[in-house]
Amino acid sequence: MKNEGIEGTERFLSPDKGRGLRALRHFAVGELVFACPAYSYVLTVNERGAHCEHCFTRREDLFKCGKCKQAYYCNVDCQRGDWPMHKLECVAMCTHGENWCPSETVRLVSRIIMKQRVTTERTPSERLLLLKEFESHLDKMDSEKEEMNQADITALHHFYSKHISDLPDDQALTELFAQVNCNGFTIEDEELSHLGSAVFPDVALMNHSCSPNVIVTYKGTVAEVRAVKEINPGEEIFNSYIDLLYPTEDRKERLLDSYFFLCQCTECTTKSKDKAKMEIRKLSSPPEPEEIKSMVHYAKNVIEEFRRAKHYKTPSELLEMCELSLEKMGAIFADTNVYMLHMMYQAMGVCLYMQDWDGAMSYGEKIVYPYSVHYPPYSLNVASMYLKLGRLYLGLEKKTQGVKALKKALAIMEIAHGKDHHYVAEVKREIEEQK
Repeated sequence: MKNEGIEGTERFLSPDKGRGLRALRHFAVGELVFACPAYSYVLTVNERGAHCEHCFTRREDLFKCGKCKQAYYCNVDCQRGDWPMHKLECVAMCTHGENWCPSETVRLVSRIIMKQRVTTERTPSERLLLLKEFESHLDKMDSEKEEMNQADITALHHFYSKHISDLPDDQALTELFAQVNCNGFTIEDEELSHLGSAVFPDVALMNHSCSPNVIVTYKGTVAEVRAVKEINPGEEIFNSYIDLLYPTEDRKERLLDSYFFLCQCTECTTKSKDKAKMEIRKLSSPPEPEEIKSMVHYAKNVIEEFRRAKHYKTPSELLEMCELSLEKMGAIFADTNVYMLHMMYQAMGVCLYMQDWDGAMSYGEKIVYPYSVHYPPYSLNVASMYLKLGRLYLGLEKKTQGVKALKKALAIMEIAHGKDHHYVAEVKREIEEQK
């Protein structure tokens, strides 16, 4: 395939940012800027049996691969379509049995290696940027990242060396893993549940902004990029690489740690939302700056501790952890403070897992309005919160509230996902059923 570019856009050299993507024409809010099929992708293990391994369709009547009994498909066409990629994993899974446990990144990299062997021309995913052009930032990696990279390489050898002849040498693998870690995407559903990992080279060309003018959503294994602000000819097209809930310093830290650059976007320069995001409880005697600083330090630590605890604590222990941290932070932080919202969101997730619908609903009600203040317009985080809340209300037979919340989710989703997306059709159907 020749380098045909993407209509209405062009690759260019962005001042201080390196290469980027800019508009050659006007794009209206909600308009599809471009779509990009995944160069390579992998369904997460937790969704096996619920989604087709090939097209990521969610359905109940999938049938499984006769050999490994672990991959599920819509039909024979999907199974055949996936076989060039699945056959490697199929053999590896049969060989290792219950001991087969490579990370999602290792699984994705093994597929990229296989794809690179059979692909000589530019693919439809690389109209503007080739996968081999991905930045690896190897020179900026700290010892912890180097160790993680090395662990992935060891796992790749362990699970796949018998099934992939002549694996690239360690130097090439080090670079490939670093490229995937910096440029990979996680595919999520309408409630932002993790479905899998993928690489979309053309999508990776876009630079980051904490006030983006496009949003990336997924239709199966295709990434769709839609305008969430008016974009004029000559303007750079910006995506967001991270969760935008947090204050400026947190975002900068995360971007530097994961993507190795210091963000200088308008939002980071003006810090316009930081005051609202860091709202302090109204008390008769306001807390000292040192007390606030100390509580922020506690909040960051508890967020990290909770992330680790998910792997070994029971749901009730996790919920208790959330409640205790909320009680402690609540002595200084207002309920709309983003650190409070973070722990409420975790608590809501635990309640949903435990099928404590009332608990989940009460947390969701506290979260949803502050989310719509802190996040940019047409945010998937806000849409998914309205969606979860709407579905909870309907399940608890609160019909009026349920329909109202679903309509708010729909208004965002029609812009972010497009009016013809099957998620949008699904929510419309849920609303119709209540009439």
